[in-house]
Amino acid sequence: MQVFDNYSNFATMKRIAIFASGSGSNAENIIRHFASRPQSGSVEVIVCNRPGAAVIDRASRLNVPVEMITADDMNTPRRMIEMLDRYGINMIVLAGFLMMIPPYLTKKYEGRMLNIHPSLLPAYGGKGMYGRRIHEAVIAAGETRSGITIHTVSEICDGGEIIFQAPLDIAPNDTPSTLEARIHDLERLHFPRIIEQYPLP
Repeated sequence: MQVFDNYSNFATMKRIAIFASGSGSNAENIIRHFASRPQSGSVEVIVCNRPGAAVIDRASRLNVPVEMITADDMNTPRRMIEMLDRYGINMIVLAGFLMMIPPYLTKKYEGRMLNIHPSLLPAYGGKGMYGRRIHEAVIAAGETRSGITIHTVSEICDGGEIIFQAPLDIAPNDTPSTLEARIHDLERLHFPRIIEQYPLP
C-alpha cells in the first residue's frame, strides 16, 4: 500500500530530525541514505531520550548532532519547538522512539511526522506494542503474515494515515527472533526510500 506517487522533484528540501531511543539501526540507515542523496534532504539532528542508547554513538560516528531530552522537555512546548527550529526542522521521523508525542508537536508537524511500525497496522498496534513484544504476539497468535507499516503520526498511538505497507509471509519455523530479523530487513529496504519520496504538505 502506498498513497503517493514516486516523486522525482521535491518542492521543499527535507530537514529531518530523527527521534530514537534505542540501537539506532534505522536511524543510521536513514542518515546514510540521505548523505548519499543530499539533493533530497538531510538528517540534521538525532533527538534521544535515553542516555547511553547506542544511537548516540552511531550519530557521533556519522557526524550528526544529538539532542538529549527528558519527559519534562517533551512536555514543555517552548523547549522542544525552539530546539527543532534551531536546526530548521521541517520533518520528524520516529525510529524506535519510546515516548508518546504530545499533541502540540503532532499539530505543529501535522503531515510531516512519520513513524514505522513492525506489523501490518491496525493489527498489533497501540499502547505497549513495540519491538519484540509485537513479534511474540504475532507468533503466539499463529498469524501467517506480518510486515511493516509506515504512517503519519497523530494523537492516537499508532494512528495516523497509513502511507505504505510491506507484508511478508511467516514461515512455520519462524520464532519471534527470526521474524524480528526479517522485519528489520524490510525496514532497511523501505523506510529511507519512503521518507525521501513522501511529499511534504
